[in-house]
This record gives sequence, structure tokens and C-alpha cells, in this order.
Amino acid sequence: MKFIYSILFVVLLNYYTLAQEKVALYAEIPNATKSAEDLEEENIPVLYKYELPSAKQAVLVIPGGGYSHVAINHEGHEIAKAFNEEGYSAFVLYYRLPKDEYMEIRKIGPLQDAQRGMQYIREHYDFDKIGVIGFSAGGHLASSLSNHFDDVKIENQHAIDLAPDFSVLVYPVISMDDEITHKGSKKNLIGEQPHSDDLLYFSLEKQVSTKTPPTFLVHAEDDKAVPVANALRYKEALDRVGVINDMFIYNTGGHGFGLHNKTDARKWSEVMFTWLKDLK
Repeated sequence: MKFIYSILFVVLLNYYTLAQEKVALYAEIPNATKSAEDLEEENIPVLYKYELPSAKQAVLVIPGGGYSHVAINHEGHEIAKAFNEEGYSAFVLYYRLPKDEYMEIRKIGPLQDAQRGMQYIREHYDFDKIGVIGFSAGGHLASSLSNHFDDVKIENQHAIDLAPDFSVLVYPVISMDDEITHKGSKKNLIGEQPHSDDLLYFSLEKQVSTKTPPTFLVHAEDDKAVPVANALRYKEALDRVGVINDMFIYNTGGHGFGLHNKTDARKWSEVMFTWLKDLK
């Protein structure tokens, strides 16, 4: 009988994770130079819903891609399914990439979509906690959401709380400091000659405050694309203001490994889920 129940659970889980629904984030896309009807599909932000019945917690999943593409599969859909398996509902964000031809102000486009993603979840559901997880440039966007939730870039007439309850940043781009930043992400987001205000605003290690949510960081020491110094600086900033945090560091693994670091048998996701369960 126990075996039958286990099989039934797996079947139901597969049904819910395979039957995800794609929804448009906006009726009218803000900060756009064209209407949704005139935009190509790749420039229209959407949310993929991986709902679980009776889930008490949820997560907004933000894939990476250097702000040049969205790595929606291994840093999006696979992550949502992993959270489903742990009893969370998950929502994968396909966000707009910063492009002058489609946006009046390109640098705020991704943040608008992240804020709207959090707003949408809170508008339609009543979870105990809603967190965010982001990878690489998606980690930068998740960290931007985690620190700039009070700087509202979208219409929010009902004053819905846009702050995540927890934040997970996996090999994240954090800083705009040329010594450690991912230059492609920086260029794509704020340009080749950014204003000093933008350098400060999007260097998230300089934006941490006591309002920043509890944070779990993952990185590999041999990451050549996004140096581990990004995560280390962010952790130092969190420690300075007393924000609960933890960090899982691999010696090897490079960049972009998603859930599976082929060079190390340890599963960062197992440690993360334990950490999340211990959060008060």
C-alpha cells in the first residue's frame, strides 16, 4: 500500500509539473516602445506557473543568460521542478532583455518584470513565504529585487509588498566593479559608458541593508565567467548589517552548472532546502 501511495504521489507530481501554465505578466507592458501586438514573442515577459496544491511556500525563479538571453531550461524549468519536489509552488520568470529599441529606459526593464513577477504571485495567492532564486545575471536580477523592492518601477496602486521573504543567489553577478563583474552583463544592462549613479545602483553589494531578505549563496571558486568575489562581497555586506545568510562554495565547477555540478558529488540544492526549512 505504501508503494502504491508513493507511485500515486509521483504521478500527481509529474502531472502538476508538466501541466504548467504560461501567463502574460502585463495587460499593457510598461516602459515599452511598442504595443504587445507589435512585439516579437521573445520581447514579451511571461510567467510559467508550476503550482502544487496546498503549497505553503513559493519561489520566483529567475534564469541567467548575461542579460543577452534567458537560460529558461536548466536555470528555470528544472529549478521549478526541484522546488515542486520539496513542496513549493514555483513560478519561472521569462523577463525582457534590456534593449534600447524596445524600451524607453532599458536598464530598468528586467527589474520591472521581476517586481511584477513578485506582485503577480502576491496578488493571486496567499503563501506563507515567497522567495526568489536567481542564476548568474538572473542572480543579479534576483538581488536587485531583493534590495530595490521599495524603489517601485511598476504600477502598484494597492501597495503590494514586492520584497522576497528569502533570496537564493547561484553564481550571481553582484557587482558592477570592473575588477570582478561579468562585463557582458554589465554592458548589456547599463551600457559601455554607464553613469556613476547606475554603477552604484546596480552594484548590489553596496545596496544591502537590514531589509535585505535572508540569503543563501552558491558559487564555485574556479568560476572564470563570474568570479567568486561577487558572492563573497555580497556575503560580507550581509554580515555587516546582520542579515541571516549562508554560502555553499565548490572548489571546482566553473560557471552555469545549474542543479548539477559534474565535478563535485555534493548537491548544493539539498543544503539549500535544509537551510530554508530552518528559516524562521
